[in-house]
Amino acid sequence: MRKLPQDRQEFVGAPQPIREDGAGATDPGPRDVLRDMQNPDLLVPPPTDAGTVPNLKFSFSDTHMRLEHGGWSREVTERELPIATTLSGVNMRLTPGGVRELHWHKQAEWSFMIYGRARITAVDQDGRNFIADVGVGDLWYFPPGVPHSIQGLEEGCEFLLVFDDGKFSENDTFTISDWFAHTPKDVLAANFGVRESAFAHIPSKQVYMYQAKVPGAIATQQIMSPYGTVPKSFMHRLLAQQPSRTPGGSVRIVDSSNFPISTAIAAALVEIKPGGMREMHWHPNNDEWQYYLSGQGRMTAFAADGTARTFDYRAGDVGYVPFAFGHYIQNTGEQTLWFLEMFKSDRFADISLNQWMALTPRELVQDTLRVGPELMNALRKEKWPVVKYSSQ
Repeated sequence: MRKLPQDRQEFVGAPQPIREDGAGATDPGPRDVLRDMQNPDLLVPPPTDAGTVPNLKFSFSDTHMRLEHGGWSREVTERELPIATTLSGVNMRLTPGGVRELHWHKQAEWSFMIYGRARITAVDQDGRNFIADVGVGDLWYFPPGVPHSIQGLEEGCEFLLVFDDGKFSENDTFTISDWFAHTPKDVLAANFGVRESAFAHIPSKQVYMYQAKVPGAIATQQIMSPYGTVPKSFMHRLLAQQPSRTPGGSVRIVDSSNFPISTAIAAALVEIKPGGMREMHWHPNNDEWQYYLSGQGRMTAFAADGTARTFDYRAGDVGYVPFAFGHYIQNTGEQTLWFLEMFKSDRFADISLNQWMALTPRELVQDTLRVGPELMNALRKEKWPVVKYSSQ
């Protein structure tokens, strides 16, 4: 009997799709064992999972990497994660001196600096300008239509860009080089009041990203506008913000209440220590777009009508929770789990399951769930932290 080229012995000791109660069977392959090990709750779903829930996970590692002189970029949009209709994300790296050229978008841009430092510039519709250096944990926000640029400083940088449109793509960006390349030179000359020869060497197509020298001190580049600087800062130092701490971790919430310019995107930076979890909750304002910065965790999304599905996440993954779906995020690793949760909204809002139950008549909760006084007494002692700690 002829054998397939697949060596079945390589799967000895690999995790198998079998529950403790015996449900399931071995998978002799072909299979991606490493992938299965990264997704244990897809391989062996908890028995509480049921029904059909759309995929709520996509890794930046599975995206196309756009390599340029000066850095790289990759994106997760509605194309990669179809359920993600409200927000999309771009992961970008700039070398020391690398420039994301002068450009603007139809969408709002919200960003979190993951590594290194960058210099950002912008000019608003009233001719007021802005320039700042941003570092790890800093945010920036540019409203739709506001032209801006990003340049890596001495160590270069890596950051996450989030846009308030799931269909957004970096390829659909308005860049100054692209506009010049597609405008007749006599029109450019008339617009700027110079000879056509001044445009003899302009790029023939969009530059997008390029390598330049690391810029000098910010004071040497500052240009004073006769109209002043922007009235609301485009930058926010999130790590300088005092977090709300619990034994299970911490959370920093940022929205238009403390970052006034950010009217289209609200967010929270969540830290979950080993043994901790982001409590069971849902959001009453919009879908949730997540980005995992470090560690590993799992989330079950409850979609109503007896439907739920569990996903595993690790650094570099994007998670998504549709509007009003109940969910939690539990740290399943040995190191701290850090992630961002973002919303297409001017304000952050969530509803705690614990708080709802604690503030509802005791008898009503007990009769509905058939629970005893132990749970009800525990709820009365709760202060409803966003991040809880469990020794179980």
